[in-house]
Amino acid sequence: MARASREKTRPSLFWILAAIIIPAVGWFAKIRIRGEEHLPRDGAYILAPNHHSEIDPLTVAVATWRLGRAPRFMAKESLFRIPVVGAALRATGMVPVSRTGRGKNGASQALAQANDIVTHERGVIVYPEGTLTRDPDLWPMRGKSGAVRLALAGNIPLIPVAHWGEQAFMPRYGKIKFFPPRRPVTFLFGPPVDLSDLVGRENEKGVMNEATERVMSAVTQLLEELRGEKAPDQRWDPTQHGQNETGRI
Repeated sequence: MARASREKTRPSLFWILAAIIIPAVGWFAKIRIRGEEHLPRDGAYILAPNHHSEIDPLTVAVATWRLGRAPRFMAKESLFRIPVVGAALRATGMVPVSRTGRGKNGASQALAQANDIVTHERGVIVYPEGTLTRDPDLWPMRGKSGAVRLALAGNIPLIPVAHWGEQAFMPRYGKIKFFPPRRPVTFLFGPPVDLSDLVGRENEKGVMNEATERVMSAVTQLLEELRGEKAPDQRWDPTQHGQNETGRI
């Protein structure tokens, strides 16, 4: 059993959420975790998982909770303005993100968010692809810079993780399958991605692309190990396959 962090042992709204979500996810998934030593038990971190099923935010949250940390995600800023929903997001320390946060505004936003994460010794889960993969075989597609921008802004450890198995009961864009229950879902955590040579160079040309590619390569390699297969040499890029951000032509 992983040693729980202070943020998990202190009474919070997470306790209520865990009492509801863990049994619900447990009906569908029998979660197995490898490489758990790579997730820090205390202090700030950014967790970067692959994203191939609509239900995997819940399985990622459960795996993170089982390893002793409170699962926090980046959420659209607009959600924080919704009564009750916004209060719950703030109470659990979720991180607001603006879709218009680019350039200097994006850098300022990342710095403020990173400082908050470090100050409160929290972790945050950021999907580096930004959305469900569009790859036909569910391999990680081209990444976005959100996770690395946050990591570089606060010099925060960025932990790659791959998971596989959710597609058996919740296929991408498909309907959830209730039977048979408890299908295996395996997580593999990797060591922090080395971005040390890029810290302080965020504004240099090509640095964000390089950092993002390192993360996507790390996640892909972990998924290759889980699946026992080799990913395609070229990462799926929606802009080159006639798709928009929703995956539609």
